[in-house]
Amino acid sequence: MQTGSYINGKWFHPNSERLVRNVNPADPKDVIAEFPAATAQDVRAAIDAATAAFPLWKNTPGPERGRVLWRAVNLARARLEDIARTMTREEGKILKEARGETLKGISLLEFFAGEGYRMHGKTMPSEVRDTFTYTIRRPLGVVGLITPWNFPWALPVWKIAPALVAGNTIVFKPAELTPATASLLVEIFEEAGLPPGVLNMVVGSGSVVGNAIVDAPETRAISFTGSNQVGNALYQQAAKLNKKVTCEMGGKNAIVILPDADLDKAVNAIIGGAFGSTGQRCTATSRVLAAPQVKQTLLERLTERASKLKVGPGLDESSEMGPAVDEKQWKTDLSYIEIARGEGAQLVVGGNVPENSNGGYFVQPTIFDGVKPHMRIFQEEVFGPVLAVGVAQDLQEAIHFSNAVEFGLTTSIFTQDINNVLRYVEDVETGMVHVNEPTIGGEAQLPFGGSKNTGVGEREMAEEGLNFFTELKTVFINYGGTGERSMIR
Repeated sequence: MQTGSYINGKWFHPNSERLVRNVNPADPKDVIAEFPAATAQDVRAAIDAATAAFPLWKNTPGPERGRVLWRAVNLARARLEDIARTMTREEGKILKEARGETLKGISLLEFFAGEGYRMHGKTMPSEVRDTFTYTIRRPLGVVGLITPWNFPWALPVWKIAPALVAGNTIVFKPAELTPATASLLVEIFEEAGLPPGVLNMVVGSGSVVGNAIVDAPETRAISFTGSNQVGNALYQQAAKLNKKVTCEMGGKNAIVILPDADLDKAVNAIIGGAFGSTGQRCTATSRVLAAPQVKQTLLERLTERASKLKVGPGLDESSEMGPAVDEKQWKTDLSYIEIARGEGAQLVVGGNVPENSNGGYFVQPTIFDGVKPHMRIFQEEVFGPVLAVGVAQDLQEAIHFSNAVEFGLTTSIFTQDINNVLRYVEDVETGMVHVNEPTIGGEAQLPFGGSKNTGVGEREMAEEGLNFFTELKTVFINYGGTGERSMIR
């Protein structure tokens, strides 16, 4: 595995005094790598390389660009265990989840490889005689991709793959907490035959590397996934420079349990959605809105299941939940637990650091009951294994409470009544809706994204994800022989 940054087909350690220190959150004494952080000068070199590489890559046929992704698919499958173990070691998620994320990224590569044959345009009738009109999609140029630590393989893939197959060249900034997994991805693309300069990776801070990518005149588009604080500032910064932007940010996702819900399935969905990936995903289930008729039974089952989850290092195959990603996130989780207690929420399970943590950043799976809409634990994204449970008297109140937050990423409803399903789908303010399954999950061929303060710009994945990295060109071919364009029929 390489360390450092990758520019114009070469790995190197930047000339910088600031170190990127990559550690295992389950055991912070386990240092995976240390290397100098990239600088604004390194970003400039990456942009220059991407700019120089663009004409050749742009004019490479779409199917041939797709074949690079197909070769990456086979290489990634061969290295699946290596990718998963690296991901677990540096991010903390359990091996089962890391393997699943690796496979998700491979599915994305497969989907976008095929899109090389489908750079969609349209033919449309002209209102003018003897004129043929149609549209084509063309690449933007150099694009900047900024990804978070919580899905260090799948999220870079779902930005890099469509950007590449559309014909763009890339400056990619992965999260400083997870550079090893990002390096494996770049190695795979390099081995798959991607020309030098087409994909460049700079590992450094958002304040230095991220800002330099956004500010560079050559970057035509920015795709960002991360916090609202950073994303909102980035969006304003990029908008002033007339750049195309998409930002996927926070979530505070509710799962609604109506009286006719199958509670066994609901409990499975909530436990997986709330505590899978240690709650460190934007689609995590963080709120339960239960009908009063079933709330107590549901809470008892959730409490029993959560109390039995084995918390431990992700590399231990028996672990069911790993650590927080770093000390900062660990302290954030614990602080929200104290905030919830202070606001009067009732702690029913968890709320502490597990015994025998051995210095790792572990938090017990935690559930609060009696959570009201005005409480911070109801309104704010924790990004940890903390679940808020409240009551919704009926469907209309469930919709009201579900919508009563600034975010709108995903949600789920458990019921057997199709009328309630369709009413909820129609009125809930989220970009994605699940029925009788967890709030988590996405598929390569389906758009991913949210509304309100969750995101701005176009959706990711699917055809929409490819369209973001292209511009639409309208063509008029007049074959009338006069050289005139008359609007008179």
